[in-house]
Amino acid sequence: MDTIKSFFKIEENGSSISTEVYAGITTFLAMSYIIFVNPALLSLSGMPSQAVFLATIFASAISTVFIGVFANVPYALAPGMGLNAFFTYTVVFGLGFTWQEALSMVFICGLFNVLITVTKIRKLLITAIPEMLQHAISGGIGIFIGYLGIKNAGLLQFTSEAPNILSINGGDPLATEFADGVNTVVTNGSALPALVNFTQPGVLIALFGLFLTIILMLRNTKGAILIGILAATILSIVTGVTDLSAIDFNQNSLGSAFEEFGQTFGVIFTSAGLPALFADASRIPLVIMTIFAFSLSDVFDTVGTFIGTGRRTGIFSDEDEEALENGSGFSSKMDKALFGDSVGTIFGAIFGTSNTTTYVESAAGIGAGGRTGLTSVVTAICFIVAMFLSPVIGIVPSQATAPALIIVGILMVSSLREIAWDNFEDAVPAFFTSVFMGFVYSISNGIAAGFITYGLVKIVKGKAKEIHPILWISMLLFILNYIVMAFI
Repeated sequence: MDTIKSFFKIEENGSSISTEVYAGITTFLAMSYIIFVNPALLSLSGMPSQAVFLATIFASAISTVFIGVFANVPYALAPGMGLNAFFTYTVVFGLGFTWQEALSMVFICGLFNVLITVTKIRKLLITAIPEMLQHAISGGIGIFIGYLGIKNAGLLQFTSEAPNILSINGGDPLATEFADGVNTVVTNGSALPALVNFTQPGVLIALFGLFLTIILMLRNTKGAILIGILAATILSIVTGVTDLSAIDFNQNSLGSAFEEFGQTFGVIFTSAGLPALFADASRIPLVIMTIFAFSLSDVFDTVGTFIGTGRRTGIFSDEDEEALENGSGFSSKMDKALFGDSVGTIFGAIFGTSNTTTYVESAAGIGAGGRTGLTSVVTAICFIVAMFLSPVIGIVPSQATAPALIIVGILMVSSLREIAWDNFEDAVPAFFTSVFMGFVYSISNGIAAGFITYGLVKIVKGKAKEIHPILWISMLLFILNYIVMAFI
């Protein structure tokens, strides 16, 4: 135990082994849905589902251990939601690439992320962001996480009239038959959100978990968030919301999963992967633009998560931020964390999954007191255990983990108080940064909105010289990305 405390500097970070274990389990439960959602989504592209199941677990566990041990920070990595949808619906369905070629793009994206991390481009980006925008990013992630929790709790329902449906399964919304059922429905902004009528048992369980967690937090109960998750899960079993008899313990049997795993592991190095991706010279510009789109979203999601969760909680201290700005090599925890995140995508592509990135749900573990890499190691162990107990892990419903995300959102929104809202010059980019994260359900798009409006405000006010060169480049890249996405 003393060795563990010393290696992770647990006492120096004001934590304890038990708290780190609580935090690691909490983080895992908050993000465990990816074990089931990622295979379901990527398999639509033609990838073998059980192979993706193992790839998701291996990529998540190895990347999370790496960042925890190398950087000593309490973050967890897994294939990113949004990025996996982009992989399937845009790259494979929309652009016509095979899933092997798409994985090859993910691999190149990982190499590019490593390059910009080692050459300090990511570091320069973080130090170039004005403090006001950093507070807006932190508060915005709070809004994003809170909204994610409210949505997962089932508290919202959306209504869209038929003429407002833009596509079903990425295709014609007027089609009358869908062979594989309806997987996705895209509507325009006329979809109206509303509260549900509170008759659904799952919603009531989420409310129970939320109020219990709030009470425990107010009473400063240790492990409050984890207790809330477990209590809500038990209630869901007792009330029959979670049907234990429906659990298939033969699902994703390891034998058949490992047989399929050979179809994705290392496929990027076969003739169907990297060689096929560059075989047609006419496609190379499209390949480059797609890799660029992958990288931009990946980079800014990570930067936003680190800034948003690390500054307020002290995971990245003032001394660490100074080392980030003035040090060389991997002299700060932020340097190491950025590198750990960048290699995660490489691991994922080799195993056979879309971009692996730092999960914003790590904030649930941080909210539970996690402060060191031991939290990450515990989360990684949970992923490996899940390989053998995936049906049991599936017992935890999203309504049980939703309260944890709402609580963390409440804690993080407090960063918005640091912004001078009575100064319209600051209020405009801060508003777009923070609110857009929740409204458009994307950290990177929220940052893009903030950067672009920040630049616009400074130009109009005749203060363009105050815009850091890195922000100029970032703004132009975001605008270019939106132009590219409009045509691919």
